[in-house]
Amino acid sequence: MLIGCMDKEEKLQVTVYETNANGKKLEKTTEFSNADNAIQLTVLPNEEYQKITGFGGSFTESSAHLLNQLGKENRQEIIEAYFGENGAKYSLTRTHMNSCDFSLTNYSYAPVEGDLELEHFSIAEDKDDIIPMIKDAMKVSKEGFKILSSPWTAPPWMKDNKDWRGGKLLPEYNDTWALFFSKYIEAYKNEGIDIWGFTVENEPLGNDNNWESMHFTAQEMTQFVQNHLGPKLESEGHKVKILGYDQNREHLNEWVDTMFASENTSKYFDGTAIHWYASTYEVFPEALQYAHEKAPNKHLIQTEACIDAEVPKWKDDAWYWQKEATDWGWDWAPEKDKHLHPKYAPVNRYARDIIGCLNNWVDGWIDWNMVLDKQGGPNWFKNWCVAPVIVDPENDEVYFTPIYYTMSHFSKFIRPGATRIGLTMTDDSIMATACKNPDGSIAVVIFNQDEEKKDLSISLGERNTTIQIDAKAIQTIIINEVTK
Repeated sequence: MLIGCMDKEEKLQVTVYETNANGKKLEKTTEFSNADNAIQLTVLPNEEYQKITGFGGSFTESSAHLLNQLGKENRQEIIEAYFGENGAKYSLTRTHMNSCDFSLTNYSYAPVEGDLELEHFSIAEDKDDIIPMIKDAMKVSKEGFKILSSPWTAPPWMKDNKDWRGGKLLPEYNDTWALFFSKYIEAYKNEGIDIWGFTVENEPLGNDNNWESMHFTAQEMTQFVQNHLGPKLESEGHKVKILGYDQNREHLNEWVDTMFASENTSKYFDGTAIHWYASTYEVFPEALQYAHEKAPNKHLIQTEACIDAEVPKWKDDAWYWQKEATDWGWDWAPEKDKHLHPKYAPVNRYARDIIGCLNNWVDGWIDWNMVLDKQGGPNWFKNWCVAPVIVDPENDEVYFTPIYYTMSHFSKFIRPGATRIGLTMTDDSIMATACKNPDGSIAVVIFNQDEEKKDLSISLGERNTTIQIDAKAIQTIIINEVTK
């Protein structure tokens, strides 16, 4: 006799973490939805895009100096929160060569004028703050992390205006400036720290001469890399990445056209670095796609982002979810660009930009300062900004802002070597991206910026499960093995 049995519906085994405006902070969600009219999100693991290099933040002198002022327990808590197994697990970081605006003073590793062979080169300035912070991070990072280093300027004696701000590198110092990069790698290696890559110059288009800067045109930077920096690093045996540009996306097309014009111009470039300051909300997807198509086998990495022109709000989570922040363009942008700089919610800006970048071929995303004080500094120019972690060194207090948890939704769960994969959505009010990790797990990050909850049916092949995302919330959904 033939005995029938009921088929059991296959379900996806998922683990869901949520951060929302109502107070959840990377909390595991255990309640799922049974809604029939859920938004359909279909994961397409065979549709593969870029490999992920990593996510993280920057070791600045300001951040490192603040850590030195905290008690031992709070210092360690922050290091663990960024690099430990129970924290954000940052995998891609940045630091500055010589001083920047988020330094305590102006300084250079090569202060002696006319020192063409850099016999007096020294990273002593970094040994009190930046290097100890990096070493502490290395101690707690199980998988390690990559470091990308960027100069804001050559020492003034190498420049045509003899100033920390603005000006150009004098041609007679091209080889000395290339040697500077080589000396830096060696000095950091002697400290037990490997440098993964360089950007040639932070913001080569300048910053109105406000703080350390040095100007390059696309042609000038390309020629410097092609004829000086690339050959020097190669001859010294330094296997290090070189990323060009390193500024906002609205000028990206013209830079990649120059950098990748031919095999000769592109030989030493391993990719392109970008920032987000051209707009509070615009990702510039067409520019990112153009850059990828111009150099499909090269890196495209976001190397700096922050809530700029703002003093942090102390222990006020609600502010980070509300459209009250303004950026530099709110006051200074020309009329034709004002629409790119509206008031915005800081969490929204991060979540939208990271998802938008990933969905348009960006393979790495680096935040700016990891730690700032209640003023948004220290910063010698008083160029205040916001960081994911704010501290009050006088009272030895630490505040993890909602931005920290937003970053963690990506950095903790999308690991280096992951591959972005395809997905489809039946409602474009939800932003989403998906990546398949080297261990086979799939991380789907979704962002609901609306004022109401949403139900989503997540499908992978014939399997599915329905979840609910709160209003004004970001979720990471980890898809593991299938259960019946």
